[in-house]
Amino acid sequence: MKISYNWLKEFLRIDLDAVRVGEILTDLGLEVEGIETFESVKGSLEGVVVGEVLKCVRHPNADRLKLAEVDLGNGAPVQIVCGAPNVAVGQKVPVATVGTMLYTESGEGFKIKKGKIRGEESHGMICAEDELGLGNSHDGIMVLDEDAIAGTPAAEIFELYTDQVFEIGLTPNRADAMSHLGVARDLYAGLMQMEEMQMKMDTPSVSDFHVDERTFNIKVDVEDYTQVPRYAGITITDLKIEESPKWLQHRLLAIGLSPINNVVDITNFILHGLGQPLHAFDADRIKGDKVQVKNLPTGTIFVGLDGIERELHKDDIIICDGENNPMCIGGVFGGLKSGVTEKTKTIFLESAYFDPISIRKTAKRHGLNTDASFRFERGINPNAVVYSLKRAAIWIAEIANGKIVSDVTDIYPNKIEDFQVNFSYEKAFRLIGEEIPTDTIKNILASLDIRINHQTESGLGLTIPAYRVDVTREADIVEEILRVYGYNNVEIPEKIKTSVSPSDRWSQEKIEALISEFLISNGIFETMSNSLTKPEYGESSASISKESNVGILNALSGDLSVMRQSMLYGLLEAVAYNLNRRNSNLRMFEFGNTYHKYDQAYVENKHLSLVLSGNRTRGHWDHGSRTSDLFYLKGLITAILERLGITGFKYGKTKNDCFSEGISLSLGKTKLVEFGVVKNEVLKSFGIKQEVLFADFNWNMVISTAGKKDISVAQLPKYPEVKRDLALLLDEGVDFIDLYDFAFKSERKLLKNVDLFDVYLGDKLPQGKKSYALSFILQDPDKTLTDKQIDKIMTRLQQGFAKEFGAELR
Repeated sequence: MKISYNWLKEFLRIDLDAVRVGEILTDLGLEVEGIETFESVKGSLEGVVVGEVLKCVRHPNADRLKLAEVDLGNGAPVQIVCGAPNVAVGQKVPVATVGTMLYTESGEGFKIKKGKIRGEESHGMICAEDELGLGNSHDGIMVLDEDAIAGTPAAEIFELYTDQVFEIGLTPNRADAMSHLGVARDLYAGLMQMEEMQMKMDTPSVSDFHVDERTFNIKVDVEDYTQVPRYAGITITDLKIEESPKWLQHRLLAIGLSPINNVVDITNFILHGLGQPLHAFDADRIKGDKVQVKNLPTGTIFVGLDGIERELHKDDIIICDGENNPMCIGGVFGGLKSGVTEKTKTIFLESAYFDPISIRKTAKRHGLNTDASFRFERGINPNAVVYSLKRAAIWIAEIANGKIVSDVTDIYPNKIEDFQVNFSYEKAFRLIGEEIPTDTIKNILASLDIRINHQTESGLGLTIPAYRVDVTREADIVEEILRVYGYNNVEIPEKIKTSVSPSDRWSQEKIEALISEFLISNGIFETMSNSLTKPEYGESSASISKESNVGILNALSGDLSVMRQSMLYGLLEAVAYNLNRRNSNLRMFEFGNTYHKYDQAYVENKHLSLVLSGNRTRGHWDHGSRTSDLFYLKGLITAILERLGITGFKYGKTKNDCFSEGISLSLGKTKLVEFGVVKNEVLKSFGIKQEVLFADFNWNMVISTAGKKDISVAQLPKYPEVKRDLALLLDEGVDFIDLYDFAFKSERKLLKNVDLFDVYLGDKLPQGKKSYALSFILQDPDKTLTDKQIDKIMTRLQQGFAKEFGAELR
């Protein structure tokens, strides 16, 4: 939520630094997430000065350009090349001097530089109003009044507006702070606790409200007072719909709103200023001069301000005209045909209190989230409905030259009462942890509009205003007192008494939550498959068997008659489902169990499974799309294990016949993961035509291994590492993992890493051969390696590869 500091100053006469105000608001529970500077003209015309044109002649090398000699008030006239047709001697003009930053309409900046144009030097730029951000005209340069003095900063001539805007992370319970008035009220309470700050709140007066003439009254009927506890309205005529005054536009622009016209802008001004949503109807379009607040049958068509047709629900609050035509979804969204346009002369101005639950359901049902619904569904001040209406009517009559031609219609049959709460000093002090002076407590309550009905030595009887929907209990009162008093002012005791319950850092629930967050943060979606599946899946792989199926006694269907033995098939069903709906880029994971029957013993195993297919990134202007491949999957698997402190694992070949290419990853004799490319025969049975990668963690083993290895800390090496490469000609049956393991067996101390950076298979090699290019990283933590040591190690590795694998150097 954006809050303007200048707007706050209309309620509180303060001159504190914006950063200090942000700190106070944060301490009060209105967390300021950032402070931005708003400028009505970006850059505030810094570097732009008044210049006087002393000479103006045609450019010798360009018919449409002129050379102007301009006095900038510093005694040293400069030459500026200008293409404007209206530049002339004696004019006072705005000049952007060298080094000035100007900004385009889109906000992109460009710097004025000294340069040459068609061979003539130019020391600045004589500006048009659109180039300065002061208007839209580009017909010629901007000519200032003759009285302007050369050298005067342009910012002193034009009415520029700057503001500091707070970005507040408002919590859902603070409905009372959803306006500048609400934030000012909290700030007032906080400042009143500072001895040097004593002040009063200034709220807009409605004492000037009066009815000009009673000539046009629109009748109002409310059908359900439960949904609409209070509804008020007034009629204003003889309006002149036009652009709002600059002060009003600046207020709205500062908080990110675009001005529309004077009437609509005032309703937005009231909403963000006082927290009361309003809606203005074109009264000439209200048939029958009657407003009905009611429900319409489900399926009734309503066309909103966005031009989209929506089907209404029977529980939606609808504002209708006298012929039951829907004009507005009450508290949520206006209608296309009843809104204010430049032709509007008369409006019916609505101010209401709608039931928060009804508004929330309607907004969710139609997928709408408007400034009005945001406030109504959290709860506004029911006692400010008429006050806000009158304040808006005064402004509309003043700014749009209108006349108020009806009394205020206020339908409020069942008044919403304030809350009554008994407050105990003893309970409050126990919750806070220290005693606060009772006078301080009373002052804080008064600054928060909480009235004291009666008081005793032990406590207070309080009346809570109806707009504080989050303060209904004694504990809520304590929280209000404490946040204004200041959490930082509560002394921390020297001793803290607490009970510490044992907690296993490596519990299964914590590990699963940790890995889920990791995968989700990498763009992988969690899915849940049915544990019941088809018995035929037990026949598709040698790694599972039909005899091991756990059958269901009362199966719902043949497709759900056994418990799954593998996580693969449920995930493939999800892949096929998405592909059939043209969602081809898939990344999913699932935690689940598999179920087996071995010699009448039932076994249940926990798994984490991942499935990848299609592209893992979309195409971008600087790169194409990137496909999910085996190396990407391997990286995810390695990251998961290392996140759990599992290192030192080895790669090997998998015997799982579901893979056309598969790898197993083990720690000692314990197999942790199998992963690879699912073979086409399996994919074909699901109708899948693109490559699918699958990984299956033996999660029980992972859990039992996680966190078992102590964390070791080593000093950063002082001496450089050395890299050497070997290009080897090998038999096709030799795998990189074999070379990797052999290298570390040959050199355990100084060899730090082995990488495969190139593989070549081609007709230029002997039959049955392939070429591997390997890089070796060597490092001694105690000294710099010498060429002799390095050559000795590399020779030993080369000879070992030749002896063990028949490798030849290329």
